[in-house]
Amino acid sequence: MLHDATGVLIARRLRRAIALAVLALAACIAIGDAYVVNAGAAAAAPPGRRGIDVVQVEGYFDSPNEALVRDSIADANKRGSTLLVLQVTSSGAIDAGVRDIVRAIDKSDVPVAVWVGPSGANAKGATTVLLEAAHLAYIAPGSGAGAGQPLQLDDPDASTRAGVADQLAALAEKRGRNPEGARRLAGDRIGASDASALGATDGVRPTIGELIVRLNGKSVTTAAGEVTLSTAKVIGSGRDRRRQPNQEVRFRRLGLDGQILHRLISPSIAYFLLVAGLALLVFEFYTAGVGLAGLVGALCVVGAFVGFSHLPVHWWAFALLIFATFGFSVDVQVGSVGVWTVIGTVALGAGSLFLYGGSSQLRPAWWVLLVVCLGMLLFMVGGMTAMIRSRFSTPTIGREGMIGEVGTAEVPVDPDGVVLIRGARWRARTNRATPLAAGDAARVVAVEGLVLEVEPPEGGARDYRDRSRRAKSGTNGTRESGDDG
Repeated sequence: MLHDATGVLIARRLRRAIALAVLALAACIAIGDAYVVNAGAAAAAPPGRRGIDVVQVEGYFDSPNEALVRDSIADANKRGSTLLVLQVTSSGAIDAGVRDIVRAIDKSDVPVAVWVGPSGANAKGATTVLLEAAHLAYIAPGSGAGAGQPLQLDDPDASTRAGVADQLAALAEKRGRNPEGARRLAGDRIGASDASALGATDGVRPTIGELIVRLNGKSVTTAAGEVTLSTAKVIGSGRDRRRQPNQEVRFRRLGLDGQILHRLISPSIAYFLLVAGLALLVFEFYTAGVGLAGLVGALCVVGAFVGFSHLPVHWWAFALLIFATFGFSVDVQVGSVGVWTVIGTVALGAGSLFLYGGSSQLRPAWWVLLVVCLGMLLFMVGGMTAMIRSRFSTPTIGREGMIGEVGTAEVPVDPDGVVLIRGARWRARTNRATPLAAGDAARVVAVEGLVLEVEPPEGGARDYRDRSRRAKSGTNGTRESGDDG
């Protein structure tokens, strides 16, 4: 028996080993076929015509854009692309640098061109260094480059104008451009035509398409040596004769996750999300529930903190914004505009103005500050106080019809509390001799303004079950003169 069991076990293991070997062989064959197909495709591609990559770098040059450029250079070299074009429009760098990118360009076998465009675009701060570090540098009409100082908007003291000028001059000289013209970019914004005349760039090109086709036949020195670009072909004849790219042009930009992070790092958006999130959390607190407003408010605050992790935030100014929200909440609870509203308004304005350190360019535009501050003030003073009043208010017509209605005490009524009548919450009071616990039944015996007088259905100070006499009295929510019991 033992011998048979051992034989079965050995046979089972042998079958498993054979199955694994077959799977491994199949995997090797599949990988080999894929390699042969890819190698054949690569061999079939004409030398120097393996595609042109265009990478769009927009907005602040932050960590997502830095990663995008760095990865694009690596991918272009791995793919063996003909050319990599960086389309740049940036007002400066936040929590990102171009030192690693400059080294990657120096080591790149693929020519890298920077085009500042379309019309109206700028390349400021660290992106000015990126422009001069590229093998080819062009600017669209109506666009410009500079000033390069400060390199980092979040830390303007980390660089000096003289230091930036020296860096730009050295890079320009390495690429065969005029170093003295490049120095001008350190402190001034220079337009496309002037930059080309100074020798700081290689020329003016109106569009990406024009740039690509006019680079055809141009020689560029890369890490692989001198490369002659083949980027265009001529089609048509006579007046229809024109040039167009002779290979695939691939466009690349930030993915969804990169775009979300890029937006959150924007100073104006992070500031708005914080204030809006705090307002929504206060609203959710006073509505006594956990619903959509609370969820959206929490997400807004989390998004603001993600942006703040990349921005030079003055935490004392951040504390002022929290304190401003608290100040508004005090007067919301009271239901009127008072001294805490004034304190909250002052704290909100000061916190908004001084929220960010670094360069003054990071401060949100005046109209953004005005809209956010006014919106917060109107929401707290107008919207929230009206919501609190309406929560405990009642229609003025037909209130006498509630006398005799039976509801439920939401909180203990001893002598004041809240009752639920007809699905609405009301402020209520009762006789000290007949307190109501939470959940007890409560009958309305009178209405005084916005407050209901209630008693237990049984054992109350008076019996209001005879509603016909109450109706004949013609009073609006006043007690009847008899039936003391």
